[in-house]
Amino acid sequence: MKNFRLVAKTSSGLEQILADEVEKIGGQNITLGNRAVFYEGDLKIIYRSNYYLRTALRILKEIEIFRFKNVDQFYIKCKDIDWQKYFGVVQSFVIHSTVGKSKDFTNSMFASLKAKDAIADYFRDKAGKRPNVDTENPDIVIDLHIIEDTCTISLDSSGESLHKRGYRINQGEAPLNEVLAAGMIKLSGWDGNSDFMDPMCGSGTLPIEAAMIAYNIPAGKFRKNYAFENWIDFDQLLLDDVKKENIKREFKNQIYASDISASSLLNAQTNARRALVFNKIKFQVSDLKDLKIDLKNAMIIINPPYGERLKERDLNELYGMIGERLKHQFAGNTAWILSSSMESFKFVGLKPALKIDLYNGSLKCKFNHYKLFTGKRNEMTK
Repeated sequence: MKNFRLVAKTSSGLEQILADEVEKIGGQNITLGNRAVFYEGDLKIIYRSNYYLRTALRILKEIEIFRFKNVDQFYIKCKDIDWQKYFGVVQSFVIHSTVGKSKDFTNSMFASLKAKDAIADYFRDKAGKRPNVDTENPDIVIDLHIIEDTCTISLDSSGESLHKRGYRINQGEAPLNEVLAAGMIKLSGWDGNSDFMDPMCGSGTLPIEAAMIAYNIPAGKFRKNYAFENWIDFDQLLLDDVKKENIKREFKNQIYASDISASSLLNAQTNARRALVFNKIKFQVSDLKDLKIDLKNAMIIINPPYGERLKERDLNELYGMIGERLKHQFAGNTAWILSSSMESFKFVGLKPALKIDLYNGSLKCKFNHYKLFTGKRNEMTK
């Protein structure tokens, strides 16, 4: 099968984790970009990328790259592409554009408009009519990336963002993106060889993603469709073969999920049922300050409130309580905390062994690693 130039998009800070995933599914000539991983692979790799990659937001297949001197030349080069190789006149399409440092295109909407006109005119010349644009539910998604005078045109093989796994119906006020949750777990180094706990689980994204990792349930297991299923070269048998490659894994440890809110925990349980991992997670309504679970060498990951819904004083007290409980109740384990509230982090009272920059949506966060020693730290390091 023919190899293509591919791009897997991700969140800032997860590039290396995603590159490791791409290598495992067979991607070749892998290089890191900004919130992206570039690699090569055939149609099977495109299908694997969408179905298996936990930290990818979308997978793009490059179809054309060119330089242009002005808007008119940009239009001509877009129209010169043999679009009938990629979709038919009866299919709908949409164009998503990103523009940077361009003297000709000051905004992405103008770039999308000119490319749309070129595609419409191409089909009028070839087929006598033009395909429809559908911004809500298009058959074909075209990605346009312009930097200065260079344009890269790709087909988006994913459609809806891959963080939409298909298992989440109910969510809390500030749900954690599934790709970010999976990335946090992978950054922590947890691979299912110890217990896992999220004591502020909200709608359950972290424990559900942990369970899917532990049992090797593919990230795309519950997705109903992908944009590549509308491509001219779509191969259903190949996709079926890709899905059959997965081997479920045994998990002999335990995943714990708790939250102070009974309604949030109910949402988490509903989502876990849809992900078929409800029986693999121990749920409990509890405030962290009252939580008593016997853990040893376990992984604890916490995504506490950042301050949007709590006053600063309440937030500082909350982070102080988190630090106290980690130190006294959960010594002998490893903890990670994600937060955008840098001031409140100080009240944890524990020295981070590592700090990683991540983004939760538009919020710049720190993902801090804490080694929870059972004795005094200097005694453990002698």
